[in-house]
This record gives sequence, structure tokens and C-alpha cells, in this order.
Amino acid sequence: MPQESGDTRLNKFISETGIVSRREADRLIEEGAVKVNGRKAEMGMRVNASDRVTVRGKPLRAKPGPVYLLYNKPVGITCTTDPEVPENIVDAVNYPQRIFPIGRLDKPSQGLILLTNDGDIVNKILRAGNAHEKEYQVRVDRPIGADFVERMGSGIPILGTVTQPCEVRQTGSNSFTIVLTQGLNRQIRRMTEYLGFEVTHLKRVRLMNIRLGRLATGQWRELSPAEMTTLEGLLGNSSKTEEASRPKRKATIKPGAASPRRSATKRQSSGKRETSGKKGSLTRKPAFKGAGKRRATRRSPRGGS
Repeated sequence: MPQESGDTRLNKFISETGIVSRREADRLIEEGAVKVNGRKAEMGMRVNASDRVTVRGKPLRAKPGPVYLLYNKPVGITCTTDPEVPENIVDAVNYPQRIFPIGRLDKPSQGLILLTNDGDIVNKILRAGNAHEKEYQVRVDRPIGADFVERMGSGIPILGTVTQPCEVRQTGSNSFTIVLTQGLNRQIRRMTEYLGFEVTHLKRVRLMNIRLGRLATGQWRELSPAEMTTLEGLLGNSSKTEEASRPKRKATIKPGAASPRRSATKRQSSGKRETSGKKGSLTRKPAFKGAGKRRATRRSPRGGS
């Protein structure tokens, strides 16, 4: 079928009606269950609104309108659409149409997550290169200080890279807020673990212009027209392509030099801060016990905090 303006890949065309995912649509096409204008469909073909597409002899229903939901995810809910996973987010929200989460929050984490049936908006929000802000409230297992805040905000070596500089503000003896523009796997937990702390509470309260506000835990609501207008404006120049996900800052270690982890441990054991040549450099307080010793090594799917 010749490609025309407005053409869409067949699997995407099918999934947008809400009956199945793109992967499941591919399976139906491979099985020969899909026909386009009366002829057996082929993998990778493109269609448009004027084409008649049938699945197992039944015409596709009309594409539903876009859905954008804000959900206050409780601890214990898993951000997956797999119905075989207990307490999955789709069952928890129980929305009448097929929807899926934009990104993820780890099972032990809670707070704001968006769900939608609009696949195009997902990559625009998630691509790290688009630098969209995500704000979290965090509590750790013991008191923190100015040095902890400075180091968290300056960049921490995890997962073969160094986290990008970010805004960190102490809000209590053992609590802080942090604003990220990255989406590394379990990023906040890994950052705090590198410094010898353990997260005891993690809640996302903002994604770009969308705020959790007073929405009760376990409840959801539709985004307002004003929120959508602002969100679409912020996404106007965002990329949907893979290039936006490429990390821009990696840890580089010269031959023979100590790794960032060993260097950090060495600085901690010395009990003094390395001078930077700037005015006002201070002698550092005793180092955190156990800093640099605990570091997660198992990788899992991208995203989540």
C-alpha cells in the first residue's frame, strides 16, 4: 500500500482503538486475523482512515477520544499493564477504556503518575533529553545535612553514568525535595544509597505542570483543560525519538585513576572536604557511616524512583 500523508502503521492503527496493544496487534497480523479492504494484512503495512480494517471478520470500532488521567498511586501497586501481575495499576484504576501508565513509579513508591491511551504523548514526556521536571518528596533513615544536599544536587555516579545536576532542598532533619529531569532506574534510591542512606518514603508530587495537590491516595481524576493546554505547550518542542534519551554526561575514569566510588570513600575517610579553589571552603564534618558501601547492582527496566 503506498504511503500517504496521514498514514499510520497498521499495528498502531489497531491499538489506538483500544482493543489490544501494538504487540498483540502484531500477533493478530501474523496469524492472518487482520484484513485491510478485504485482503490479508502484512506486517509493517500502513493504513489510513479511509481503509476498512477487520479483525477476525469484525470491523474495528471507532478510535476513542484521548484520555489523560492523574492517579495518586499507593505503595504496593505495580506500574504494569500485565493482568497476570497482582495489584497492577490498570486493575487498580479500573478505567472503562484501555489505558497505560506514562513511565513508572516503583512498587514501594507512591504519588503522581499519569495514565493515557495516547501513545504519542508518552515518549515526549519520558525522553530524558526533553528535560521535563519531576518533583519528589523524600525521607531517609537518618538525619541529613548541607553536605548531603550539596552532593545529591551536584551529581552521583550510578549505573555507569553521573546523574545530572538537580535541585535539592532540605525540608526536615531527615527529609528533602528533589527535582529530576532524568529517568534512571530507581534513581533517587540509588543516589541516596551511594551516600550511605536508605529511602523510607518517596512520593512524586509534580510532573512538569501537573501537581498532585490534595488528591487522595488511590484516587484518580482527569486532567483539566487548563492543565492540558499548558502541558501541550511544554511538549511542543519535545522529541519523540531515541536521540533525546541518549545520556549527556558519563563518568570518565582515566587509566590508573580510582573509581568515583573509591574516590568518594577515600574523601570520606579523610574527614575533610576537598578544596575547590573557591572562597568559603569549609572543613567537613565527620563522614557518613557506610557511605559508598551500599550500591545496587541489579538492573531492571528503565524509569521509576
